[in-house]
Amino acid sequence: MLNEDFSRRGMLSFATGSLTGPALASLLLRDGKLRAESVPGEAQGVPHHAPTAKRVVHLCLCGGLSHLDSFDYKPELARFHGKSLESSERPETFFNQIGLLRKNDWEFRQRGQSGLWISDLFPKLAELADDLTIVRSMVTESANHTPATFEENSGFRLNGFPVMGSWISWGLGSETDDLPSYVVLPDGRGFPAGGTINWSNGFLPAQHQGTAFQVQGDPIRDLFPSRASTPQRERDSQELLAQMNQEHLARTGLEDSLQARIRSYELAAKMQLAVPEVTDLNAETEATRAMYGLDREETADFGRRCLLTRRLLEHGVRFVQLFSGGSFGSPRINWDGHEDVHENHSREAGRMDQPVAALLRDLKERGMLQDTLVLCTTEFGRTPFTQSSEFVVGAGRDHNMYGFSIWMAGGGLKPGMAYGSTDEIGWKTVEKPVHWYDYHATVLHLLGIDHERLTYYHNGIQRRLTNVHGEVLRELLRA
Repeated sequence: MLNEDFSRRGMLSFATGSLTGPALASLLLRDGKLRAESVPGEAQGVPHHAPTAKRVVHLCLCGGLSHLDSFDYKPELARFHGKSLESSERPETFFNQIGLLRKNDWEFRQRGQSGLWISDLFPKLAELADDLTIVRSMVTESANHTPATFEENSGFRLNGFPVMGSWISWGLGSETDDLPSYVVLPDGRGFPAGGTINWSNGFLPAQHQGTAFQVQGDPIRDLFPSRASTPQRERDSQELLAQMNQEHLARTGLEDSLQARIRSYELAAKMQLAVPEVTDLNAETEATRAMYGLDREETADFGRRCLLTRRLLEHGVRFVQLFSGGSFGSPRINWDGHEDVHENHSREAGRMDQPVAALLRDLKERGMLQDTLVLCTTEFGRTPFTQSSEFVVGAGRDHNMYGFSIWMAGGGLKPGMAYGSTDEIGWKTVEKPVHWYDYHATVLHLLGIDHERLTYYHNGIQRRLTNVHGEVLRELLRA
């Protein structure tokens, strides 16, 4: 007998902590009460052409990596160090505190057979220069962290739009039935600017929202029941919940929120078996764990997430997103080097350089890099002049939306090359500007998706990741 509080809403709430809800979709499908094709799924007719990549890793560096100290060598800055910016146009920056020009804080060297210029900020990653494809001419439309990060992930500066991981999940689905197609591994120190909106499904079906994993403790909160239940109670609960939802569906028709809830419960049941296995990093050899830096305090956090990324990809997850950098404020635990770029970037690069290099090496050795696309982006770059209210050579740099760098690897890209360029001091893009629209169009193309054809009807508009813009960067594609 149900008490007055054990309503349908209460049953759904109870189901999130037990196996009651996960079995619901299976029960409905088994009884023929819900057609499989009525559950929100993926786009039809995708891929549009033969893909060169099957899966994606996205490293998202929050705060604004200084391209001038990492991937965009500007030797003229050393000559101009300590001088004022000679320009009739007063530069516009986020804080508008214009100091003197400052040379790079790390030495640049030509790396590998390709001779790509990469600084000593990333010594381990620099060893893999011949596997990297660097874009040195990125531009964006905001110098404010939150809208710039939204734009980086969704193509729009406003929230409410699906991020790229959700578009790819909707377009291609997952290669496994046991894990989400889109997994997010946030920085343990905090969420990025805008929080969970950065892995939002927006107006796409709810099942395509990124699923955030925790690397320490339980990977997913409330995945396992909080209290024991007898098998008979489980069966009775399943039957009752199936009946209640059947009656609800009969009254209201199919609705996205309920369908997504049903689908998530079904997936949760499978995840209770799959997640403990995929997240067991102790199953790896000591040599592998050391390669990722799990034996060092400095690199252990990012190393665990990089190693987990490889295991998630092996188990069929389509899109894994790792965030480097957390919340803003003081102290800054991200790449936002306003006060002191050297101190800030030394700390952040020290956390991720070895693990990211290990991930690339590991994927390559396992034959996975050829069809895995690895992306490393940041919402904007930093200025060639220091941020200072006085006319001095300060230690920090302000935000720069006019020219910055990202890198990619694997998945059908031409390796060991750099594309585009900024001016002689790295202030503004002057050759082959690349907007996020172009970047997104290129990523989708490598996955076999025509960015103009992957659309979703919402509020009277056929929406797409690239809005009404975007050109595939064909010079980056392997012939």
